[in-house]
Amino acid sequence: MKNLPDYAFMRLPTVLKAYPVSETLWWDGVKSGEFPAPYKLSKGVTAWLVADIRKLCEDKAKEGRN
Repeated sequence: MKNLPDYAFMRLPTVLKAYPVSETLWWDGVKSGEFPAPYKLSKGVTAWLVADIRKLCEDKAKEGRN
């Protein structure tokens, strides 16, 4: 993710490498608004902006360790 520009898109397997939670927990978080909503790029292709995932990781890091 480090080499990707903010405006690039990431598919779910890459997102989960950056933010390591289960796929089920991820989708629950998307539905609840805890995690960013995806973009539908085409039929069967869902992705997230790198900038959105970076912000999620940065915000979580600012919360501190619990």
